[in-house]
Amino acid sequence: MTAHGDIDPKISLRRRLLAARRGVDAGRRAARAAALTDGAVALAASRGAGLVVCAYLPVGSEPGSPAMLDALRAQGHVVLLPVVPDVPGGLDWAAYDGPGSLADGPLGLREPTGPRLGVAVITSADLVLVPALAVDRAGNRLGRGGGYYDRTLPLAGADTLVIAVVDDDELLDTVPAEPHDVRVAGVLRPGTGVTTLGTAG
Repeated sequence: MTAHGDIDPKISLRRRLLAARRGVDAGRRAARAAALTDGAVALAASRGAGLVVCAYLPVGSEPGSPAMLDALRAQGHVVLLPVVPDVPGGLDWAAYDGPGSLADGPLGLREPTGPRLGVAVITSADLVLVPALAVDRAGNRLGRGGGYYDRTLPLAGADTLVIAVVDDDELLDTVPAEPHDVRVAGVLRPGTGVTTLGTAG
């Protein structure tokens, strides 16, 4: 038990991080989104042309923006977005073809309306941009607790670069981790761009 009475230390940390995100004002969110868009485009360009990029649409106060997805598409990359499966498991994926290709999905998400490409399509991704509440220096990622990415990221190919998108103060010295948690190779932050972390695995 923690001082807050939580058995899982991830719970109290999630609460604190979510509260901090809710306190970010609109001007800061807009500046953050613009910087992350530039960072994502530069990161993709460093990996090559015509990439397959598995990304996400931010929910609520999550870092990121639809503009980031549009900018990646404008550079000629194929952008795939997650589709939450009917039965808990790995995420399905579908192509993002612009704002008009989205519809409301579960968990407050917006999802592409195009053909489902299957859970295994992440194996063909060159770059995966994942949401996170925080990441530590070893690459441990703290998510929202649904487990969807924990079940999905192990499918990524050996050459796939997995990067978590977080705010500047969300790279921590350590976050609670479990053996099944999949580490990310780095973080993309608005103020500093990409930071490479401990060995992903």
